[in-house]
Amino acid sequence: MSPEAPPHAGPPAVQKLRIRFAKRGRLRFTSHRDFQRAFERALRRASVPIAYSQGFTPHPKVSYAGAAPTGAASEAEYLEISVTRPCDQARLTRALDAALPPGLDVVEVVEAAGGALADRLQASEWEIILPGLSPDDVAAAVDLFLASATVEVERVTKNGVRTLDPRAAVVRLAVAGGEWNDPPYAIMKVVVRHGTPTVRPDDVLAGLRRVADLAPPLPPLATRLAQGPLDDRSGTVGDPLEPDREAARPG
Repeated sequence: MSPEAPPHAGPPAVQKLRIRFAKRGRLRFTSHRDFQRAFERALRRASVPIAYSQGFTPHPKVSYAGAAPTGAASEAEYLEISVTRPCDQARLTRALDAALPPGLDVVEVVEAAGGALADRLQASEWEIILPGLSPDDVAAAVDLFLASATVEVERVTKNGVRTLDPRAAVVRLAVAGGEWNDPPYAIMKVVVRHGTPTVRPDDVLAGLRRVADLAPPLPPLATRLAQGPLDDRSGTVGDPLEPDREAARPG
């Protein structure tokens, strides 16, 4: 066997594509591993010419970045695939979306123009609905949180209990709406800078509980609205696929 041809080598990848997808409704409870299995099935059903790694145990060339935690909805999940022949992006968007269950929705496919997608995912913007809490009570807790230099909380991980500071990661946090009816609810918007480990909505809520004893009587609903590059001056999250679209525009 030629040393230039590893065992089970398939056709080479000729195009890298970046995919934005959403987790909606009940499918927000899909774990990352469950989504991986569903997406690989969708690749087969849609007859996508996916490229495979080389060696004795080849795997489809799919790279995931910045996955939302199980139980959180998201409008801004991203992954990359490599294919063995060029694909029409609009047609691939429709085919993959049809092959996935409703609630796992492919929003857009663009051709990668270079650079690492993970490097562009610097922050996330989240909307958190807090049922059973009035906007006034949540606003008071937010003020205490933002006035704190540090807010240490604990997270249970597979390696044990870990202490982290969600205050250090929060770029913006505010009450964005709600109702004072019976029962009331409040809506928070939060921009969180990514780090290691990445601060999640549950960590921010744990921080509010730590500084103000704020705890919703009903399960909160967190939805990631955006994920991408962070503008430090405005505290806004940009679109990570815009450089790829810009490179594809004529002229």
